[in-house]
Amino acid sequence: MSQEKTAKQNVLIIQPPIVQLNTAYPSGAYLSAFFKSLGHKTRWLDLSLELYYAIFSRAGLTKLFSLCEKNALQLADQAEKSGDEATAFNLRRYVAQKDLWIEWIDFITAILRPGSRENISSGYENAHRFVFGAHVPRGSRMENYLANLGHDLTTDDARSLASFALADLADFITIAFDKNFSLVRYAESLTVSESSFEQVEKGADSPILKEFYEPLLEKLEVRNEELGVLEGEVSPYAPTSLVATPSAGTPRNAPKTLVLISIPFAGTFAAALATGRFFKKHFGDSVFVCFGGGFVNTELRETNEPSLDKYCDAISYDRGYASYKDLLNMSPAENSPIFKLRQFTKNGIVPPLEEGSPTYEQSLAYEKEVTSSLIPDFSDIDFSQYPRLIDDTNPMHRLWSDGSWIKAYMAHGCYWHKCAFCDVTLDYVKGYCPTNIHNLYEGLLSQCKEKGVYGIHFVDEAMPPAMMIQFARENIAHGSPITWWGNVRFEKSFTRDVADFLAYGGLIGVSAGLESATGNGLNAIHKGTDLESIVGACCAFKEAGILVHAYMIYGYWWEKEQDLINSMETLRQFYANGLLDSCFWHKFVLTRHSRVYKEWTEGKIQDLKPIDPQEKQNAPLFAKNGLHFEGEKKSQKYGAFLDFSLNQWMHGEDLEKPVQKWFDFQVQRPSVPKDFIEKIIAKYEAKRDETFRKPLPEDKSKIFWLGGEKIPLANGKIGWFYMGEFHTAKKNAPESSFRGKGLCVLP
Repeated sequence: MSQEKTAKQNVLIIQPPIVQLNTAYPSGAYLSAFFKSLGHKTRWLDLSLELYYAIFSRAGLTKLFSLCEKNALQLADQAEKSGDEATAFNLRRYVAQKDLWIEWIDFITAILRPGSRENISSGYENAHRFVFGAHVPRGSRMENYLANLGHDLTTDDARSLASFALADLADFITIAFDKNFSLVRYAESLTVSESSFEQVEKGADSPILKEFYEPLLEKLEVRNEELGVLEGEVSPYAPTSLVATPSAGTPRNAPKTLVLISIPFAGTFAAALATGRFFKKHFGDSVFVCFGGGFVNTELRETNEPSLDKYCDAISYDRGYASYKDLLNMSPAENSPIFKLRQFTKNGIVPPLEEGSPTYEQSLAYEKEVTSSLIPDFSDIDFSQYPRLIDDTNPMHRLWSDGSWIKAYMAHGCYWHKCAFCDVTLDYVKGYCPTNIHNLYEGLLSQCKEKGVYGIHFVDEAMPPAMMIQFARENIAHGSPITWWGNVRFEKSFTRDVADFLAYGGLIGVSAGLESATGNGLNAIHKGTDLESIVGACCAFKEAGILVHAYMIYGYWWEKEQDLINSMETLRQFYANGLLDSCFWHKFVLTRHSRVYKEWTEGKIQDLKPIDPQEKQNAPLFAKNGLHFEGEKKSQKYGAFLDFSLNQWMHGEDLEKPVQKWFDFQVQRPSVPKDFIEKIIAKYEAKRDETFRKPLPEDKSKIFWLGGEKIPLANGKIGWFYMGEFHTAKKNAPESSFRGKGLCVLP
């Protein structure tokens, strides 16, 4: 990364609530690394985690019940009058048990985290009483878990029970206090619906944010030396926009503190507005507030909403490195355009620098240079404070919430970036940029040692197979200390040899888009692979002991009921044959940044009929990206049945039930043969065995022995253990006979 002489700047990076609670969202780690590499004083705060403890604590629940107890009892009375006895019972139960919840909440959160907090070092000592005690609060989710337990109750169930306890409390908060509350996505419905900005910004004043989040902001130790501007003269290169207006206690010409607020999801936007408003109100001209993140990149791409100036001074698009470098290090005239930065000034909105200019291309090249070399910096994060929730017994599902994974990417963007439904015109997909795997591994291992967390979740759109092999090589060379998982593309590159090597090198799970489990469907969405390659990849992963998750999509513009039922049947066969561990169904959403929409504008797709797309130019703030199309609602009736059947399959239930019998209305029978996937598996096995019989390559650097020590046996034989099995062979057996039993050949 090139180093430029730059004035030192205070940078405060904030992750507003609410994101996945078990680990830190990675944007702050990459921004921290970037600003520190330039010599700026940088601090990263995960306020999603802090809000969690502000609510789910003795003081938090005491305050919560005092604020909503009366309303909860009134709602219970109303529910009872309308015949909803269950809701009435549950609301009254929370109020009646409030003292127990307040007494137990710190121990419940302690059960879920590995580190100490406020004199409570562990919940383990209280696990027996929490699981078996008679004087312990209970909610309906907890009771449902206990009622459906498939084994004798033990203290090993404490974490699961504690996870459901939090979910029960979250249900109560949603009903009795704040309808927008969720443990993972706060006020998401506000920002994914077709709302005006005036409607959306009301979310910044929702009860949880007013009563718990704003007081949290007030208590933050970010004033004076932590947030206050640096003393001394400002570099002549510092842009006017980042020089504070002199005021009492502020050094003349002191640079503003740059406050960066990450908005990865719709459910973090309301809190981001509250955060930006707080800093602009309390710190005035001594801060420069900037929004960025995935939600900004998709939904606010072309916004000209003037009211945003009450919450931020600028919006940064895509990776942000070149935008912030230009903002901090260049000396443009005030309010001049900056690379991928939309500015909100007293004189109006200044759009980003137009594409194609020499300055734009220089900034783009700089951003790629930074992306390829940057190692995320988690030094501000205490992983011992993150709760490790168990909300499902499915082992693959648990990876998302159980474990404080260090998040990173092998490559920015997607190396395929051609799927029809995907935002292929945006940087996070099309801007493919690989990293240096050796440097990445060394940097991540250093972070693992520092934090005592040896799990990596790669958040790539799709990890490139060759880079995965490189990472596994690095890990094996160091004794395989790192456990890792992430997104891939199901493709023929993942052979049995490759899967074995990756598993030996620490890979435990992959998630990938199947999207449409039919041949014509895969072609229609430009998936770039076929069912034989997908099945082959799944077979190889499962033989190697790697967990496999698939993403499914229904409701495409071209999809008929027969297509959906066939896709569902094929998915059932994937589960019946042990190829998948878990899955999600998503409903197709047409977006302005997708390949299919671009091709529609070019007249290439006749059967897609967007509804009044041009009117979207003047649509409310959050209706510009997602587009309606004719026939989009016809698939809604299938959603609940797809989800329920899938949940059963993921837990090994009803795998032989005909798919058409999952629906309470008549649907077409699948036209897929019942042995469809079995036959593809047989093709995979025949191809695998044929490969294993081939002579080994002359290049010995491609050959790896993973089977450990070969033990001499009687009668001229040897034995060894591989993947839990004991294998034997003649001492002079040809080396190729060890394929699939500890010896693998890499491409």
